[in-house]
Amino acid sequence: MTEIISHNVDRYMFDLRHILSQGRKKIGLLIGAGAPASIKVPKDDEQTVCVRPLIPAIAQLTEDVLNRLNDDEKNIIEILSQTFETRPTIEDLLTKVRRISEVIEDTEMHGFTKPFYDKLVSNICSEIGAIVGPSLPEGENSYSLLISWISGIQRGKSIEIFTPNYDLLFEEALERVRSPYFDGFSGSFRPFFDPASVRSNNFPNSWSRLWKLHGSLGWKDESNKIVRTGSRDENNLIYPDHRKYNEISRLPFSALFERLRMFLATSDSLLLCCGFSFFDAHITAIIDEALSENPQTAVIAFQYQNLEEEVQAAKLANHRTNCSLYAPDGAIIGGITGKWQINKTYADEWKIIRSTFWTDDTKFTLGDFANFSKFLSLSDISQFETDTLFQEANS
Repeated sequence: MTEIISHNVDRYMFDLRHILSQGRKKIGLLIGAGAPASIKVPKDDEQTVCVRPLIPAIAQLTEDVLNRLNDDEKNIIEILSQTFETRPTIEDLLTKVRRISEVIEDTEMHGFTKPFYDKLVSNICSEIGAIVGPSLPEGENSYSLLISWISGIQRGKSIEIFTPNYDLLFEEALERVRSPYFDGFSGSFRPFFDPASVRSNNFPNSWSRLWKLHGSLGWKDESNKIVRTGSRDENNLIYPDHRKYNEISRLPFSALFERLRMFLATSDSLLLCCGFSFFDAHITAIIDEALSENPQTAVIAFQYQNLEEEVQAAKLANHRTNCSLYAPDGAIIGGITGKWQINKTYADEWKIIRSTFWTDDTKFTLGDFANFSKFLSLSDISQFETDTLFQEANS
């Protein structure tokens, strides 16, 4: 009879709370596209019920961008969509259109010439920028909770936030509570990107670091120099297409990816990932390489879908024992896949703690960025009295 392997979720979450409250490790956050999707807002101005994500995930983003194109553009997209075996995302379509615009020269394709495809590329990029540009809602939300954790106590080591997202939600959340941060730019009138300062650690530990790995709304290329305009209209971004890896090799992106490597090379560092699918091959490759080279680095990937659906994250966790995957139905820890199991000893006393990461229908919840942020915001609160009980139960 095959033994069913299980992981004690209480034990691992107790250990994580202990690490976060101690402040000894170097903590980094890798926050992907699932984060802004966790914030729900009304569908239109007349509604009060929160029914749609502030910034949609890739499937809805694709639909929204395509709906904004004109009839000729939609017709071409429909023709190109038929060349894919599965339903293409906006990333797939942008790649296809860009490739056509680069090779078509003086000929026609589907009745249109190069200027049409160049314009279609520009329109798709502009619409992506417009859709990911909403402001952070007022009041408590997942971003404000995360920042409350970051800025809530004095830290011996700064928190580093890495994100491929283009939006300005982290900037807004940090600035609303006057929490200082550094993002690689220097100056005030027309802040310019300074790669030397990205490599530096000469800022106060109370300053968070915010690294926009794929660029950001508000960035503009002026004479081969990246400046930050403070406007959402400018969008010097690495768009998700086949040119991504060529773009990464130049500034400012090369400096930002090098910062991720530096963080992961730091002894005793911990990277917490949420809202990130691990389908970005370049970011995943950097993490994989660092885990191989530095056994003292640890990565915990909090994933939204069940284990069998998190293919890319599971692939990394299965062959790097210092990478753990926490999914709603189970985990891969130390390279071992198992279902979650709660600690039945002191079940009543531990309910208050367990409610921060577990639901009554036996699901682990921290793959949702809203729950992840709430868990972190509570982690620096004075230790629950039941922590002692839990230690006794596992001694």
